[in-house]
Amino acid sequence: MGLGLMLLVVVIIVVGICQSADSQSSPNIIFILADDLGFNDVGFRGSAQIPTPNIDALAYSGLILNRYYVNPICTPSRSALMTGKYPIHTGMQHTVLYAAEPRGLPLDLRILPQYLNDLGYTSHIAGKWHLGHWQKAYTPLYRGFSSHVGFWSGHHDYNDHTAVEHGYWGLDMRNGTDVAYNLHGQPTTEVITRQSLNVIANHNSAKGPLFLYVAHAAVHSGNPYNPLPANDDIVAKLSHITKYKRRKYAALVAEMDESVGRIVAQLQKYQMLNNSIIVFSTDNGGPVEGFNSNFASNFPLRGTKNTLWEGGVRGAALVWSPRFTKLPRVAQQTMHISDWLPTLVEAAGGEQALRNLSAANLDGMSIWPALVSDGISPRKSILHNIDNIWGSAAITVDEWKLVNGTNYNGAWDGWYGKPELRNPTDYNWDLVAKCVTGQAVRKLQMLPSRADQIRLRKAATVSCLDKRGAGCNPLVAPCLFNVSKDPCEKNNLAKQYPKVLELLLNELQLANATAVPPSNKPDDPRANPRLWNYTWTNFGDYSDSKNSVVRNSPLLLKNCI
Repeated sequence: MGLGLMLLVVVIIVVGICQSADSQSSPNIIFILADDLGFNDVGFRGSAQIPTPNIDALAYSGLILNRYYVNPICTPSRSALMTGKYPIHTGMQHTVLYAAEPRGLPLDLRILPQYLNDLGYTSHIAGKWHLGHWQKAYTPLYRGFSSHVGFWSGHHDYNDHTAVEHGYWGLDMRNGTDVAYNLHGQPTTEVITRQSLNVIANHNSAKGPLFLYVAHAAVHSGNPYNPLPANDDIVAKLSHITKYKRRKYAALVAEMDESVGRIVAQLQKYQMLNNSIIVFSTDNGGPVEGFNSNFASNFPLRGTKNTLWEGGVRGAALVWSPRFTKLPRVAQQTMHISDWLPTLVEAAGGEQALRNLSAANLDGMSIWPALVSDGISPRKSILHNIDNIWGSAAITVDEWKLVNGTNYNGAWDGWYGKPELRNPTDYNWDLVAKCVTGQAVRKLQMLPSRADQIRLRKAATVSCLDKRGAGCNPLVAPCLFNVSKDPCEKNNLAKQYPKVLELLLNELQLANATAVPPSNKPDDPRANPRLWNYTWTNFGDYSDSKNSVVRNSPLLLKNCI
């Protein structure tokens, strides 16, 4: 064998070994969570109105999650994501956690970054927390994250970063545990994106893989004086949307899509993309026109944010990774947001890491093997929620869904958000190929042909019954739907299938018997930002007693933590 041939063989062997090692090493995990994104507000779901080419490029080159469910509102969904438990088992099942409440996600619960850190990961969060801050022990840096640039409460203004809630007003932006006064005037989506890029650039892969949780403020409405604080330049590019508020909402979506592209490009730049899992998900259904001063669309699904109809709990989501063996596809595996914890833990550490979770009594199930090889999901039922304060509950078992009671006295139980669609053929396929994400996945030879993209988008577009069947008022009697055939919940089958109805009612009763009481508490006057230099802070760490407000304290004029 000649010297040149020997060198070639050595190179091939070394490359093969490196590739094999890379395929077996723990993947970087990038979890991008949109806030209040509507089911119909991304292009890969069939809408041609809002351009989302970067998100779409990930969807077409990965897995579009077609039977994926979230909880109907922010805190319950985020608690399920972080703990792998249904909100009824963490006390987070009723509404959201308000900024002045003296509570948080229970400290005896280990959460996703802590499990991943045990497997050698370094974890970071950029963006919204919303799982408690009344004491510093509840905040991200004390729960497994190495860094956090973002905000603690449920929403804030995208430019001045103040949060108005229950008559209180204060700054809510943090860099670690410090109040980030220097970020004033910098748009929140840009702050979150820039921090994400910095984390990727500074990550030392030699010390282990990265877990980056990107929790956008977008597209949650801001404060009442400026509920949709969109970039004027982006708004101007969306003139085809005639309703101005919808156009501003669309601009928030488009800016978030650009953020996704920049993150993907940064992963590629630092040679991390080919060993990454990227998840993109909404936290709950979109708030439709008039709800929370917002303008999302879940069409053609029924309901809105904070309802248990499909429009409130069926999430727009995808997962992307070179590790999937059957790509691309519309994944039909049933999945709930609580499944991400065991799923990602198994992806990161294998079956042994998953077995180590057994003592945690999770509600979530690992869907990783089913996603990798297009197998059968182990999940057969989903508890959407039980709220005994508002008297609403819903559960899905196989293709059957039970809705028992509803929120807002039924005021938001209809179908909303049918956008003033452009012709569906106006969808800009060229943008998918030309955007930075499209270019990045094409370099990995993962972007499918135009014909396959069209096929995937068509398969991911929900179609519904032409006419409504039997009516439904869940305040009067439980409603039953076959959501496989009737995803828009137009035909109540409770009278036709009484035995199925009885079965699901029993399942709901069994689940309710395991529920812990909701942990909601009244607003604490100690939280008033006026007492803390007009900032939202960890007020519980600086009180002289449980029921009184500290007065005349030098801490009142300092950054607190």
